[in-house]
Amino acid sequence: MNVPILPTISTAFIVISAVLVAIGWVLIAKRNIEAHKKVMMAAGASALIFFIIYASRTVFIGNTAFGGPDELKGYYTFFLIFHITLATVGAVFGITSLLSGFKNNLKLHRRIGPITSIIWFFVAITGVAVYSLLYIIYEGGETTSVFKAILGF
Repeated sequence: MNVPILPTISTAFIVISAVLVAIGWVLIAKRNIEAHKKVMMAAGASALIFFIIYASRTVFIGNTAFGGPDELKGYYTFFLIFHITLATVGAVFGITSLLSGFKNNLKLHRRIGPITSIIWFFVAITGVAVYSLLYIIYEGGETTSVFKAILGF
């Protein structure tokens, strides 16, 4: 098995961000506010590192098409679009959660923080699933533009 380094590193950063979010939950439940802030900033930084690696790879190298069986391509594409949508929503919620925390807007922060965390856990899980389908379970297809990799044109 020959796994590509950049997707492996970027996927690791999404997993790290989700683990840090879980630690942040525990810390805030224990009312350890300062540690919660630090861990959640680290979670945001980990997610940002993922995004920088992913976006750079997409721009400069391209995206890897699904290399599994043709009869699964439709399911994979649906799952990938679900993951991308969830990640986009999670990113918006994440930025809003971080900013509301920084600005001490605790009413908003307490309302959307738990929702953001749950969305982010699903983003991490579906991200690992996409990575596994592209590089572990099946050998990746051609590396090409994002539109061709996802939509086939």
